[in-house]
Amino acid sequence: MATTVRRTVLTLPAAPVGPANPLPALRPLPAPHSVDERTRRDLPRDMARQIGYEPPRTVLPARMLDGYGRDRAPAGFDAVVIENERLRATVLPGLGGRVHSLYHKPTDRELLYRNPVFQPADFALNGAWYSGGIEWNIGATGHGTLSVAPLHAAVVPAPDGGEMLRLWEWERLRDLPFQVDLWLPADSDFLHVGVRVRNPHERPAPVYWWSNTAVPEHGRTRVIAPADEAWYFGYERTLRRVPVPDYRGEDRTYPLRSEHPADYFYEVPAGARPWIAALDGDGRGLVQTSTDTLRGRKLFLWGSGSAGRRWQRWLTEPGTGGYAEIQAGLARTQLEHIRLDEGAELSWLECYGPLGADSGTVHGNNWAAACAEVEARLAGALPRRAVEAAYTAWLPHADSEPVRTLATGSGWGALEVLRGGLKLPGTPFGESTLGDEQAPWRALLTTGVLPEPRRVAPPGPSLVSPHWRDMLETAPADPLTEYHLGVAQWHAGDLAQAVRSWERGLALAPSRWPLLRALAVADEEGGHGERAADRYLEAFDDLCQERRDDGESWTAATAALAREAIDALRRAGRAAEARSVWDRLRPEIRARGRFRLLHARLLLAEGRREETRAVFDEGIEVADLREGSEILGEVWAELTDDPLPEAYDYRMRPHRAP
Repeated sequence: MATTVRRTVLTLPAAPVGPANPLPALRPLPAPHSVDERTRRDLPRDMARQIGYEPPRTVLPARMLDGYGRDRAPAGFDAVVIENERLRATVLPGLGGRVHSLYHKPTDRELLYRNPVFQPADFALNGAWYSGGIEWNIGATGHGTLSVAPLHAAVVPAPDGGEMLRLWEWERLRDLPFQVDLWLPADSDFLHVGVRVRNPHERPAPVYWWSNTAVPEHGRTRVIAPADEAWYFGYERTLRRVPVPDYRGEDRTYPLRSEHPADYFYEVPAGARPWIAALDGDGRGLVQTSTDTLRGRKLFLWGSGSAGRRWQRWLTEPGTGGYAEIQAGLARTQLEHIRLDEGAELSWLECYGPLGADSGTVHGNNWAAACAEVEARLAGALPRRAVEAAYTAWLPHADSEPVRTLATGSGWGALEVLRGGLKLPGTPFGESTLGDEQAPWRALLTTGVLPEPRRVAPPGPSLVSPHWRDMLETAPADPLTEYHLGVAQWHAGDLAQAVRSWERGLALAPSRWPLLRALAVADEEGGHGERAADRYLEAFDDLCQERRDDGESWTAATAALAREAIDALRRAGRAAEARSVWDRLRPEIRARGRFRLLHARLLLAEGRREETRAVFDEGIEVADLREGSEILGEVWAELTDDPLPEAYDYRMRPHRAP
């Protein structure tokens, strides 16, 4: 059969992502993937330099996605199916372009770990993320801000004359357009993926890219890559070079032979063919390879311990098998960012397909023989020169214009194209995609004035790039402009000037709570907890007076501000005032898991220990529990010396008794 690209609808039990948090994400990024200066001094010079190369302070201008729950109901997701005689790939443009399924017809095998539900969890840089399939991560260390966002999608001509699926979007953390082209050559067993990241600016930009593939985790699943060493990173935040496959008396290429979650970044020798495979007990599974630009390879494992198992269950439904991840990236580790010069671009080709190898060799005690066996089988199925030839054939088609639109992403790319007068062949960001969120910024661009909103509502998203900051600085200094200018200055690291902008806006603002909240965050970051508590209380009072209805936008703002205010007041030892905020929340907000935990901490601060214990005994399920968070265990330890119940044990690092 000829390769086809068609639309369909995939129905899954799903928890809605919910509205974005309307409060700008001013706080520094949580850093589960960071190392201290002492560790950095012992690393290779190029790695240390790239680890220190422009890590972002915040996720701005992206907004946090923390409004989801855990109640799931059947929902339809727009999907695109790419199919030839041997493979069928199912892609979800509305969820970051995730490859949900890669099915090999001749062997009747699903090659990926395919999550049977859509359950957001707090793993992405901006919150909501979900497990399974192949994901494309761009921006900064971690799961990208587009994990559950819609991408533009269209059909374009493939290098062999057939059809190809193009996904593209504007990545806002680094202000870079990117595209992912997926196609199946006729009679091929391998999904081909061409990726391009462009820097259209007159300044260099830091780039991060990792393609993460979830694979089924069976008892004898082994991950093999052409390396004798790896950089081990655990949640103790240390990065060290370790031998492969055996480390600390155990073969770590079997995901279930480790107790705790960990990353192993393989040290693939220079000049070696880059690939990674996950093979089951019979020597069958998935292999990923690429052109040499995508040099990094990694194994992520959850481990066999109780916390890793609990996190796996958290991300799906009961009875679902576990998974590990095999990953490929631009640098040796995910702690690094690489430089992309002004006007330059990066591109490469990835290939995903089935692999069968001799199980005795794959699972034998000779690591070199296992690697050689897999590499030989890969060479027979897809020679290295064939990958290079496919990349060369694809590259001229990267500029081909779409011939049939399948899905629409955000309007932010269109706004940036308008601002810069950019020409980006192959990835059109049409003005028709501009929406309500972009409207005031388009007005600022064309008139030099940021318009006042037509109705009373929480402020829209801020833009923080240098060119937008410059426009805000020259616009009339009304309160809304000062608010957005302060956010941009804060993101740039000019904290004192941000505070001055917010204070100027506050003097004349009819809506005070957004500015008071921004100043409260600045106070907290500056160590002024008492003043922050004052401002949070005033901000919440002002929001309650201004709130117009119980719609989604106001409800999201109320919940987000109350959560921060109660925590700030509790930390300042002002439990009675924290209680006054709690008492003004609607029952449906109080019932959320995050707020039940908040209430437990408030009860504990009030000395009501029995009531706190009752909250835990009834059960707390925090839908947006952050990856690696130990808050449940910490509150439990403050409450009692009893052992931490398994239901609350999410510790991703070894537990050490005090």
